[in-house]
Amino acid sequence: MSIFEEMSSFLQQGRAPKVKELVSQALENGEDPKRILEEGLLAGMAVIGAKFKNNEVYVPEVLIAARAMNAGMEVLKPALASGNVKAIGKAILGTVKGDLHDIGKNLVKIMLEGKGIEVIDLGTDVPPEKFIQAAIDNDAKIVAASALLTTTMGVMKDVVDKAVEMGVRDKVAIMVGGAPVTENFKDSIGADYYAPDAASAADVAYGILTA
Repeated sequence: MSIFEEMSSFLQQGRAPKVKELVSQALENGEDPKRILEEGLLAGMAVIGAKFKNNEVYVPEVLIAARAMNAGMEVLKPALASGNVKAIGKAILGTVKGDLHDIGKNLVKIMLEGKGIEVIDLGTDVPPEKFIQAAIDNDAKIVAASALLTTTMGVMKDVVDKAVEMGVRDKVAIMVGGAPVTENFKDSIGADYYAPDAASAADVAYGILTA
């Protein structure tokens, strides 16, 4: 088993200290930081993402795998920065105004980062203009809005309208998700993409940024 496969395996088990140790070892062996990221850490998260999608693992397993990935990234980040390995793109993420639910949003963040996407997480209770301003300020191609309440999902239309008003509707892809949200709702408010779960959201975002 290669050091990358070992790294991926320990990451899937959520064994943060082992992941950290293997990343350090790989760097000492002169391995390319980008390869460590892609074949070790991201490969492990991809397996977790696929299993999560198929209900083979659940939220706790995803969270401990993410913790292990973050532990590996701490060691890897300086090497990545000096090697100019860039994220494939940026996404703005948040739960809409009036809604304080963040578990689903945090899972989306984990899955997006697991695809090599830089996430600007605005948190919860985010007003429409803040989503769009963040996209402009960070030159992000994706705005991902989450809502868990039927009473707050209407705010997603305000996010779409605000993008039009601020003149960037053609520059950002607006993705919506959350328990009450559907494909039909996405169409009715004029958003671009709907994702039924965190793993799908990451697949959609990856598709947008690599198209």
